[in-house]
Amino acid sequence: MADGYMNRFLFVDLTRLEARSVPVPERLKKDFVGGKGFGARLLFELCPKGADPLGPENPLMFMTGPLTSTAAPAMRACLVTKSPATGLFLDSYFGGRFGPEIKYAGFDGLIITGRAEKPVYLWISDLKTEFRSAEKIQGTDSLEANRLIKADLDEPEACAATIGQAGENKVATALINCEYNRQAGRGGAGAVMGSKNLKGVAIKGSQLVRTADPKRFKNACKDALREIRESEACAELTEFGTSAAVSFSSEIGTFPYRNFRSQSYGKADKIGAQGQSKHLFLGKSACFGCPIRCSQSGAVRTGKHAHFVTDTVEYETAAMLGSNTDISDIRSVAYLNRLCDLYGLDTISAGGVIAFAFEAAEKGIIDSPEGVDLKFGSSSGAEFIIESMAFRKGPLGDLLADGVEKACRKLGQNTEEFAIQIKGLECPGFAPRGTPGMGLAYMTADRGACHQRGFMVGYELGGQPYQGQQVDADTLTGKARILKERQDYLAGSDALVKCDFGAMGVSPETYSRLLSAAAGRNIPDHFFDSLGERIWNQTRMFNLREGMTFKDERLPGRIIKETVPDGPLQGKIITEQDMLFLREDYYRVRGWDVEGRPTPETLERLGIEDGNTRYFTTG
Repeated sequence: MADGYMNRFLFVDLTRLEARSVPVPERLKKDFVGGKGFGARLLFELCPKGADPLGPENPLMFMTGPLTSTAAPAMRACLVTKSPATGLFLDSYFGGRFGPEIKYAGFDGLIITGRAEKPVYLWISDLKTEFRSAEKIQGTDSLEANRLIKADLDEPEACAATIGQAGENKVATALINCEYNRQAGRGGAGAVMGSKNLKGVAIKGSQLVRTADPKRFKNACKDALREIRESEACAELTEFGTSAAVSFSSEIGTFPYRNFRSQSYGKADKIGAQGQSKHLFLGKSACFGCPIRCSQSGAVRTGKHAHFVTDTVEYETAAMLGSNTDISDIRSVAYLNRLCDLYGLDTISAGGVIAFAFEAAEKGIIDSPEGVDLKFGSSSGAEFIIESMAFRKGPLGDLLADGVEKACRKLGQNTEEFAIQIKGLECPGFAPRGTPGMGLAYMTADRGACHQRGFMVGYELGGQPYQGQQVDADTLTGKARILKERQDYLAGSDALVKCDFGAMGVSPETYSRLLSAAAGRNIPDHFFDSLGERIWNQTRMFNLREGMTFKDERLPGRIIKETVPDGPLQGKIITEQDMLFLREDYYRVRGWDVEGRPTPETLERLGIEDGNTRYFTTG
């Protein structure tokens, strides 16, 4: 029966250069649905305890959901692996056509293990897989690798996921480019791919994705499109992308400046929608099947970095490569963004590393190489660090390539006080002092510091009501419950795999109707809350198994020891006592013990099996 799935995974063993189709278990579909759900359970089963993230046994998994490749608007795909940056669960999401092509080729996901003896790329076409030499492609940037793979195949319409030099050099912040400006960005998945001697994956298919009830599904799609059209938030994304959030964040006091010393930026307009409209924007583009069209295609046409094509400088990139490093020329920020895309580096982590290095140089802890200014405001200094990290050039490049947390451990000298990271992942561009709920979200996110695991700023400073009531930003009580509900819903809907921007318009009820019609199941309105709680506890069990403890879930020293010096949130701080209260309350609300471990009762209620029970075997 048609149900939105292709009902098979492609399991690839790079060590043996073998690929085979493996059925998707019905029970896995029922309990975990797809996307993040599939990845959470399968990583727990397929990744051995204590496995080296850069070892051959760590699976690299591209996962779709039951609505990927259908007419449902704003759907995506995700990548799941064990992160080399954190040693913990990693899921990273990407738009564009690569995800849909996985299903058109006949699969619900790609599960890649092992390590090839020599550099290879995969060519997947309608249930067929080939291993092709990438020796002549090795050493190229991610976009050139994309071009060369398609030329080698003579398949210009294929989609390709590639790594740049940062992935080849196993940089902990390396990403995977899934076509131009569509990245699986956070947590170092590119390094995992590089460790497998896998330069790229090219894919093209012509299989049909069928739904259980096409008429019902079509009507649900119409409602989803209508909700997106009527959404003011989606309309703003169409107009400006996420760049409009730059001025908003600075005005409310959550925009990081100079390595999170402050939380507002007097030059925010220069790197936000206003500056980008003036210097970059030319037209709009969209991901596969998305009516929002948040991308603002353009070019840097003037200045020292002219001429190159660019897309929107997303909010997080503007914050971390711009304000956080005190670089206010949007053309320079766009150029730094492009370098990260070419070499294959996460711009959030890159910005965090650069700001950390600038402050360490300012304090005399590291020395600026001859002829290089490692100081705030220096775009040339930022360029130097990006290149040094990507190629692991010299002692400084090698030090910074493993991220802020490992660098501060090697440097000592109280650098942990200004190392803005949690669980090994650099903090994103919403500074948390004055928004304790957001601080709690960073502390407890399953992949390390992340703004996409419960965006509490919207409730605390953005005027978004909770159960019809305004939320007091300064109050600690109740924040854990709000956050848990958001985390559960987001994890559940990430099993579809939906785009966060589409979810600003599409209601939970409509997502339930879409899944019901596609899969031929009766999906209740609150289904994604209960599904997400199961997924969230499953990733928790993986992280605990891999050595994470409650002691790792804490905010950076600067956030709990220094008040905001100026701006709208001047004087705000999240104290050590605040942090401990929030964490303890969160564990209680979650049904975990005082050390953050799910109780047996919680696991039994959620139907989470232990490591001796398997949903999936590879044969």
